[in-house]
Amino acid sequence: MSALICGSMAYDTIMVFHDKFKNHILPEKVHILNVSFLVPVMRREYGGCAGNIAYNLNLLGEEPLAMATVGHDFEPYSQWMSQNGLSSEFIHILDSQYTGQAYITTDEDGNQITAFHPGAMSFSHLNSVPTDRDISIGIISPDGKDGMLLHADQFVELEIPFVFDPGQGMPMFNGEELIKFLDQATWVTLNDYESELMQERTGLSLEQIAERVEALIITLGGQGSKIYTQGTCINIPPAKPIALVDPTGCGDAYRAGLLYGLMNELDWETTGRIASLMGTIKIEHHGTQNHFFDIGSFKQRYSESFDSTF
Repeated sequence: MSALICGSMAYDTIMVFHDKFKNHILPEKVHILNVSFLVPVMRREYGGCAGNIAYNLNLLGEEPLAMATVGHDFEPYSQWMSQNGLSSEFIHILDSQYTGQAYITTDEDGNQITAFHPGAMSFSHLNSVPTDRDISIGIISPDGKDGMLLHADQFVELEIPFVFDPGQGMPMFNGEELIKFLDQATWVTLNDYESELMQERTGLSLEQIAERVEALIITLGGQGSKIYTQGTCINIPPAKPIALVDPTGCGDAYRAGLLYGLMNELDWETTGRIASLMGTIKIEHHGTQNHFFDIGSFKQRYSESFDSTF
């Protein structure tokens, strides 16, 4: 059985600023903001939420199907997917568009400033959730607004449970639209900032959001994560990283771990720890798809990190 990963495919241009943004952005001067950051380190990587989640879920031995709209420049990414055993069956190429482009600058504190050109992603509504494949679970990650709304409706119609992962796409939606997503989704995952924005836009508390879904997962960076389910809150500890190299894509790796646990019907304590370790392994490497492991070594590190097995 497969997981359908709805979201963006993008090229990430990742730059490293060897200082801290807070030393150069004066709060009292933001109304006339004009800053320039010298970034001597720059890389171009394969990214996008759908691509990253699919890559990580594939490492865990599952069969993800990424569904996205991309542009005429997608060929190198397509070759990368093929080399890594990832299906491009549901990748729709638009010859008149560029593939999504993210320009990400990271400072010494791990803070990021991102500029994103959606390109072909804005046409994600041209894709439809397939009806002729054995899809057991889905996830809606940041994508074109119309596509996210459409694919949620289609998952419901096909009775496919899905994770709602609005991420950086949340500002596109008003409170009414977000509440509809909550009522359609089976699970919701947010980071700490997104959880605050979700509460502000919907007028719902975390407890009220959690009541609408089977589980609400909140990631807290280096402090681990929390899973609200069945009236309780489960605290998931972070896995200790060997090195803090690059936070880009950690959230996507975490979400792949969630999908793995859900697909294998693992309990939430185990699922959260798998997700936590996925994020930790990612943060030890540059880019979003440059880490690799086999499932045996992953289980060994899980045992070392949490003194348990799965």
